[in-house]
Amino acid sequence: MTNEREVRYLPMEIRAEQDEEKGAVIEGYPIVFNQETDLGEWREIIEPSAVSEKLLRDVALMVGHDFGMIPLAHSRRNNENSTMQLKPDEYGVHMRAVLDPDHNPRAAEAYSAVGRGDMTGMSFAFIVNEDRWEDLDTEKPLRRITGMSEIYEVSLVAFPAYKGTSVYQAASEGPALESVRASLESARKQMEEERAREAEEARRTAALERLNNLVKEVKHDEV
Repeated sequence: MTNEREVRYLPMEIRAEQDEEKGAVIEGYPIVFNQETDLGEWREIIEPSAVSEKLLRDVALMVGHDFGMIPLAHSRRNNENSTMQLKPDEYGVHMRAVLDPDHNPRAAEAYSAVGRGDMTGMSFAFIVNEDRWEDLDTEKPLRRITGMSEIYEVSLVAFPAYKGTSVYQAASEGPALESVRASLESARKQMEEERAREAEEARRTAALERLNNLVKEVKHDEV
């Protein structure tokens, strides 16, 4: 658990289309489940349990995490009347947003950029409240995110990932990055302490077994 805002970027196809009833629509997946990601210092998997319906009821759609802009759409109440709908499925969280390019110049820019393929990824900002570390004795342990307490917004991005094997970009900087590192160190320390307790228990068990065998030998000799 970090309690600091983290950001992940996802490169994937975002579609821009015209809906006869609603107009300019874009679709994509800002969050994917059960896909292992290389974040440099650790690997990461977001489990389906991390995202609840409640977290999706008040999420804004932005461009490049610009909190100073007017949102392109919003999932307020996350129903059929919302300008953005977020729905979890087997793959992740699917987004469908209706833009208003006629009255929002930024929406027109974003819709054009997605349609032309100039913006090719999505991102989201969130806070983790439950996670689990595995493979702690390796150079690159695995972090499983099992719970989130907040999803602030989802964003369209032009540069979705580092070159190489990473799917998400480790964009958590400053307090968030240090918080994850502290969580990792705490998990490693807990593992070491547990191993030390197990080793001490094994030592005591072996010593007790040797003592019992010695007592048996003494009794046998007395007989």
